[in-house]
Amino acid sequence: MPKTLGKVRPHPAQNEPLLFELSSPGKRGCQLPPLDVPETNPEEALGAGNVRREIEDFPELSEVEVLRHFTRLSTWNYAIDLGMFPLGSCTMKYNPRINEAVARTEPLAWAHPYQPEELSQGAMEIIATLEQYLAEIFGMPEVTLQPAAGAHGEYTGIMLVRAYLAAQGNPRKIVLVPDSAHGTNPATAVMAGYEVKTIVSNEHGMVDPAAVAAAVTEDVAALMVTNPNTLGVFEKHIGQIAEILHAKGAQLYMDGANLNALVGVARPGDFGVDVLHANLHKTFSTPHGGGGPGAGAVGVKPHLAPFLPAPRLKREDGLWRWDYRRPQSIGRVRAFYGNFGVMIRALAFILAHGGEGLRNATLDALLNANYVRARLEPHYQIAYNARSMHECVFSDARQEKFGVRTGDIAKRLIDYGFHPYTVSFPLIVHGAMMIEPTETEPKAELDAFCDALIAIAREVEENPELVKTAPHSTRVSRVDEVAAARKPRVRWVRG
Repeated sequence: MPKTLGKVRPHPAQNEPLLFELSSPGKRGCQLPPLDVPETNPEEALGAGNVRREIEDFPELSEVEVLRHFTRLSTWNYAIDLGMFPLGSCTMKYNPRINEAVARTEPLAWAHPYQPEELSQGAMEIIATLEQYLAEIFGMPEVTLQPAAGAHGEYTGIMLVRAYLAAQGNPRKIVLVPDSAHGTNPATAVMAGYEVKTIVSNEHGMVDPAAVAAAVTEDVAALMVTNPNTLGVFEKHIGQIAEILHAKGAQLYMDGANLNALVGVARPGDFGVDVLHANLHKTFSTPHGGGGPGAGAVGVKPHLAPFLPAPRLKREDGLWRWDYRRPQSIGRVRAFYGNFGVMIRALAFILAHGGEGLRNATLDALLNANYVRARLEPHYQIAYNARSMHECVFSDARQEKFGVRTGDIAKRLIDYGFHPYTVSFPLIVHGAMMIEPTETEPKAELDAFCDALIAIAREVEENPELVKTAPHSTRVSRVDEVAAARKPRVRWVRG
């Protein structure tokens, strides 16, 4: 590994057995006083139903052994607190800790979703205020925060389209999905009862209006477009596409998961979008990854508003109330009204930045992505010769000539101290390398990341075997990924 990069160096880190292997019979991690009741038998004192039976092979350790075990394991983790996550489309960025503190404010964190409306006015005010701000950011008159995450918001959006069209007498049969859309889009359409037809991107990585015009019939309910798309390209014909759809009575749905590239600069509602979902956890300050939590806010134009999930917030006699009298509503999409903790973080993020601050964050995200592109383009093949937005997508075309693929480069990047970029996605790019630095990364970190990838490009030409057998500095070397997927070993067996 070149010494000039200075990002990582070997350091002592203990090997760590499993808790089961550290266990010794009779050890305890706590000291409890003797029972202060006459009975000496726990079952007599507590009741047999309240006494836990012994767990076979349950680890027995002292407190210091448990503490050191998990502390040592924590030093093996890669986290946003250590370095950047260049994962395209996932927007894994650093989020201000103050927003975490606000979300953990005791009266908010412990508010129960079933407590009376009179005792929930503060929480309801937070929800109403956030919906108002998001409506302005989206360019949509109404927003619901009930969906629990991005794909859930997608489903809600398409169900709104279906309900609107059904109210006109025909829900229609087909949803058009570009090949550059997020992979959940076609799955959402099928779950909502639609047949999916794919729109192939043109040579610039965009949806061609002519292709849409040729595909739209009286059976088409909507086009689900991701904008900016998964190639990191803005669909510059979006207004024209909206007009084509509307002329045939179809709706334009936008996957706004990549809203990190638009906030404060462009509003989807202004360029013809009828319904939009946005992942609050990607753009508005919630740690993303590990399966949650999330929030899939959905914004709609007025003609879709009557069908929004019930209940809706309304102001009545100076108080916030839940309005369940929504005869055209698609009904609840979640037991409670969304993930409240995510809403608090999002509102704190918006209030802290203000309009100008949100716009600057967007511009920084665009600048960082294009800076990375400019530095790496001499060494890696850019997928499409179109302007990059929040992320840039390369292919491994140059490295493939030496027998090295995108997965090899990603694994070698680990040796340089970085989390890999998104590998082999989007699927329409052969050997894709998707990189999204987000707005929170400083230039020094971006330079170290680019220096690492440039060094790897040089290694591919000089010693491709070094890259093909990476990583070399990790505790576990390259694994058989097929066997790991088909025959996972997730249970420890003694002996």
